[in-house]
Formats: sequence, C-alpha cells, structure tokens
Amino acid sequence: MSTITVKDGTEIYYKDWGTGQPIVFHHGWPLSADDWDAQMMFFLKQGYRVIAHDRRGHGRSGQSSEGNNMETYAADVAELTTALDLKDAIHIGHSTGGGEVIRYAAKYGKGRVAKAVIISAVTPIMIQNEANPDGVPLSVFDEIREGTGSCRSQYFYDFPIPFYGWNREGKTVQEGIKHNWWRQGMVGSVLAHYEGIKAFSESDFTEDLKSLDIPVLVLHGEDDQIVPYNQAPKAAALLKNGKLISYPGFPHGMPTTEAETINKDILAFIK
Repeated sequence: MSTITVKDGTEIYYKDWGTGQPIVFHHGWPLSADDWDAQMMFFLKQGYRVIAHDRRGHGRSGQSSEGNNMETYAADVAELTTALDLKDAIHIGHSTGGGEVIRYAAKYGKGRVAKAVIISAVTPIMIQNEANPDGVPLSVFDEIREGTGSCRSQYFYDFPIPFYGWNREGKTVQEGIKHNWWRQGMVGSVLAHYEGIKAFSESDFTEDLKSLDIPVLVLHGEDDQIVPYNQAPKAAALLKNGKLISYPGFPHGMPTTEAETINKDILAFIK
C-alpha cells in the first residue's frame, strides 16, 4: 500500500494513478478513498493523474487518537501534496471533504492549487448558531454522535438510506452501494468518526472561502437530506470566483448515484 507518515507519526494511505494534471479527491464522513471509484476511473480515462487519500482515522490510514479535526485534516493533505510534489492541481471534495478542500486551499494551496470543486459540502458552516440561524440544530449532530458512538454497525447500516435519497417515493435501495458504504465506514476508527462529527458540523469556513482567488465550482443536490441545500448558495456567495450548479432531486451521495451527470459538469469546469 502507498502511505506517507505525517509529522505526528500517523500513516496516511493514498492511491495515485496515471499521469498528467493531478486531480486530488477528498472523501466524506465516514468513508474512504474508495467512495471516489466512479470519478477516479472517469478522470483517469480522460488523461488526468488521479489521487485519493483516506483521511486519518478512516479507511486504511492510521487510527490516531489525536488530530481528528479540520486543522489537522488540512495539514495532512498539505504533507501529502508536498510529498507527491503536486502543482497545478485540481482538488475535489465531497461533504466533509469539501470543507477539507477549502481549508487546505486557503491555508496551504497557494502556488499548488489551480481549481477546486466542492460537492454537497459542509461549507461555510453547518451548525445553527447566532450567526447562522438557518443552520442545523446541535441536537441533530448529537443524534449522529449517539448512533455512531453507541451502535455504529447498525447506525451505519441505516445511514445510507437518507444519504442516497432512497427514502423518497419511487426510489429503490441499491444493495451493493449500501453495503459498500457500510464496509468503508466500518473499516475506520469509531473514535475518529465520533470526533469527526464536531469537525464537519462546527468548523467555520467563512474566512477561507472569502480568501480564495482560484475558480471554485460548487455542486449541490436540492434534495440533500444530510447537508441542506441552503449551504451551497451561501458558500458560493462568499467566493471571489465561484460558480454554483444545483440539481433538483439529487441526494447527498450524488457523486455515486448521479456520477454521469456530476463527472460531466466537473470535466467541463476543469477544461
């Protein structure tokens, strides 16, 4: 397996295929680089070098008891991109990974990042507070914490239903996708997943978004039951060079279930 060891000793697993302009994929909670299969294959065939890592505590990366927060996630990406000497890279993030992309690009990406794409992203901030009155109440994240921390195997077995919008009329559960979601989640660390809920719900990316000059594509499904659609216009409005595409009826997990549409729009943006 390809890994690097970051400064606190945690091993970070990554895939690195092909040649050409690099595209770096950042997965969502509580998954792994495997969640990008449809994009890795598509963009590899388009002539790009495709790279995806497992966030610390997720997938095949080390299960550190420390650093399960957005600052460390971004710092780990910075160490990986330095180790691979990536320049003129396109960074694409889904959900928590969208926040990771924005924090990395703002703090470490100058001279290395050409463009970014955030999909169903947690930016600018998810949690409801005085500054974000239409955010998601803390009680929702406490419920996710309770399910993850107390009975992760069953909770993760049920979570893909709203994640992929299979609870909507006329939708059918795709069992292979459901089981693959569960498999990815259960490989990771329960502690990292539990602490990661605070990271994706309470991290504030407002200043990161404002600081970016690079082109950023914001993609979001209008029927997202995990990260509400109202996040997307707020994030796009904060960007100097942002473009928003919304998709009526698409769920949170649209990079998997709607890969053909998503990949086409990302490719057009990159080119």
